[in-house]
Amino acid sequence: MTTHTHPNTGKADCCFTHATHKEDVQTAPTASCHRDEVSKPSTAAHEHSHHASSGSMASLTTSATLHCLTGCAIGEFVGLAIGVSLGLSPWATMALATALGFASGYSLGLWPLVKRGMSWGAAFKTLWLGETISIAVMEFAMNFTDYHVGGVTAGSILAPAFWLGFASAIPAGFAAAWPVNWWLLKRSIKKPCH
Repeated sequence: MTTHTHPNTGKADCCFTHATHKEDVQTAPTASCHRDEVSKPSTAAHEHSHHASSGSMASLTTSATLHCLTGCAIGEFVGLAIGVSLGLSPWATMALATALGFASGYSLGLWPLVKRGMSWGAAFKTLWLGETISIAVMEFAMNFTDYHVGGVTAGSILAPAFWLGFASAIPAGFAAAWPVNWWLLKRSIKKPCH
């Protein structure tokens, strides 16, 4: 797979992979990253057209946020379960959950790009900023909610408070990250290339 540089940002852009002519590379920076789709040349006025309507942008934002939430939730759950099971302090438990949330969130974002032929380093350079902002907002909202519901301070993972806290943290993380992802996608800081 060939990765090109986005003409506006100068950053590597996995969405350039379908351009077949020089003019296609210059005018179709947001072609989908799915291998089975074929990009078509577009004019500057048509550029980013699949992001233009609020309906498609909302759908794209929801998809990106759910993808991020899946990665964060995996690490968050493992970190909370370990912290509560070991009787760690709430702050240590949240720190562990956040670290594992970042690790699983990045992994879930990087893996599709690596599968398409990018090196781990190139894939990280492509998505690190957007993913870092999105994951940070999501992790803050999830830990804040879980702490205030009582999941982080539960006596064990069998306690109802643990599950209530985690169940409350999931929608809180989604709600906090959705507008952030909207902004990141509109500004082309986050790439819809998962």
